[in-house]
Amino acid sequence: MQIGSAVALYFVIWWLTLFAVLPFGVRSQHEAGEVVAGSDPGAPTMVRVLRVVVLNSVVSLVVLALFWIVYVENWFGLSIINDISRR
Repeated sequence: MQIGSAVALYFVIWWLTLFAVLPFGVRSQHEAGEVVAGSDPGAPTMVRVLRVVVLNSVVSLVVLALFWIVYVENWFGLSIINDISRR
């Protein structure tokens, strides 16, 4: 895999994992007991964007590393598909 492909894949993985990482550690106004008048009680009290970006970058790097290992070791290559179809 070329470096450009790896960088592109990292950014795709980063955006996909962002939606999984976003709710980590978020407390709603209702949970904190500090509901602001006129706002939804489910709205977050404090958004930590830097924390989410760093955590998401680490998770994405781990996912990319696992994908890279599977790709380099060729664990799921076309030969596996041929072996399965022969059975």
